[in-house]
Amino acid sequence: MATPSFSIILSLLLIFGVGISQSEARAFFVFGDSLVDSGNNNYLATTARADSPPYGIDYPTRRATGRFSNGYNIPDIISQQIGSSESPLPYLSPALTGQRLLVGANFASAGIGILNDTGIQFINIIRMPQQLDYFRQYQRRVSGLIGEASTQRLVNQALVLMTLGGNDFVNNYFLVPNSARSRQFSIPDYVPFLIREYRKILMNVFNLGARRVIVTGTGPLGCVPAELAQRSRNGECSPELQQAAALFNPQLMQMLQGLNRELGSNVFIAANTQQMHTNFITNPQAYGFITSKVACCGQGPYNGLGLCTPLSNLCPNRDVYAFWDPFHPSERANKIIVQQIMSGTTEYMNPMNLSTILAMDSEA
Repeated sequence: MATPSFSIILSLLLIFGVGISQSEARAFFVFGDSLVDSGNNNYLATTARADSPPYGIDYPTRRATGRFSNGYNIPDIISQQIGSSESPLPYLSPALTGQRLLVGANFASAGIGILNDTGIQFINIIRMPQQLDYFRQYQRRVSGLIGEASTQRLVNQALVLMTLGGNDFVNNYFLVPNSARSRQFSIPDYVPFLIREYRKILMNVFNLGARRVIVTGTGPLGCVPAELAQRSRNGECSPELQQAAALFNPQLMQMLQGLNRELGSNVFIAANTQQMHTNFITNPQAYGFITSKVACCGQGPYNGLGLCTPLSNLCPNRDVYAFWDPFHPSERANKIIVQQIMSGTTEYMNPMNLSTILAMDSEA
């Protein structure tokens, strides 16, 4: 175990953006949806993509990369904080070869959910069974480089980020009136069904060797500009979607705690991203934002309709908008979220934040 003083010093270094030395960097694997996709969908025939301007307007290259952001997304910022030489590349990227494989890989795909029928309107996306198949394939490829034992150690010691759930509500249950899932389940019954299916995914990730997995909850789904544009008269959040998030996130945390008890180890770390988002949605000015209702890039009410395209309204200063497009946080909002992942109290990170994990694991 790290001494308290070491943990405090490490937390301060991480909060102020000082990375860990490259010698201590660990592999990083990312699974999930558009909140964490770094460009896999660029290589697919799908409508769920962010490969044209003004996406990427604040990325170092000033080019659209497939990230659903004006700049860096959450995996990029976490990579910087854990001392990685670069963010893990999209698994489908032809550049992911040789030594770059040892950095990790990003398997995420915009549009997917916990359920395989989520995102069917996007046609060709990498659903969770395929993301896990790619993870198996990745391990075989790395074994060819460094051997099976070293590959197992790399995976066991890696950090994993898992972001799922929002699309199962937004792009499945609530997508159209009387959707198939809404006819099958009430929301109080749909949520436990999702949690049971999510548990199976997480156990598969564990069985594939993951031992430190940060699992994010959904944000306040009813408050994103897309939902305000479609469902709000006076800027109020959608009560139906807010009820869904309010049921899903506590049940997710309970499931993760139960898994950890069964496994006898804190494998799964719950990130309360609903609360992180709610903070700057309810009081944007306290975080330096001028609005949390209007997207920087979009059209229609709250810039919440359709996609962000070269023809969309575009704000001149992305740093003062909590939302970049109708669904996704701005780069600056992502940085606030990662700061809480790194150093937040148990209100945000349970049973511990990422700084504590890094400190503990460095002493192991």
